[in-house]
Amino acid sequence: MRELSLNEFTNQLSSAAPVPGGGGASALMGAVSASLCSMVGNLTSGKKKYAEYQQDIERIIADAVRLNEDMLALIEKDAEAFEPLAKAYSIPKEEPGRDEILEKALYEAALAPLEIVKKSKEAAALINELVVKGSRLAISDVGVAASACEACAKGASMNVYINTKLMKDREVASKLNEQTLGLVDEVVKICGAAYSEVKGGLGA
Repeated sequence: MRELSLNEFTNQLSSAAPVPGGGGASALMGAVSASLCSMVGNLTSGKKKYAEYQQDIERIIADAVRLNEDMLALIEKDAEAFEPLAKAYSIPKEEPGRDEILEKALYEAALAPLEIVKKSKEAAALINELVVKGSRLAISDVGVAASACEACAKGASMNVYINTKLMKDREVASKLNEQTLGLVDEVVKICGAAYSEVKGGLGA
């Protein structure tokens, strides 16, 4: 799926095809956020004005490149997790073992978007640094990265909740929900603060 052009991806996203869906779209926003972090890092690297941050900037660039790859891989992983879930739903309700198969498929389908949320927290940490250490000439792009990162976390969480809602094991479902909620709250706090800082610095 990552080999699709933007036009092909969005056309498939807009069609009745089950994948990509909200999870894949969220991971794409995460990849955009990470890529913007890398861009800001590259625009900052080597500049005398930011020499004190050079080692940090090099680390940020490396981490952002890795995160971009991770997010793109999660587009595929999220799509792959849907296939067994679709098969589980197609099993006749009266067939023995259906509930167990469906429960496992729901759990697995919740893990991919949860991983996207976890990765968005890593991106948020880079954004938090770039607000201070990134080139002022590219600071607006840090704000865009923050917006994309927040959308990534919030969007991916929806794909966790839609699966946990249907799980019969409410204890496991609650644990997944709590973990997701906690992570999203952290991402929203960091990205919201970064966005406000950037916006204020731009005089808006």
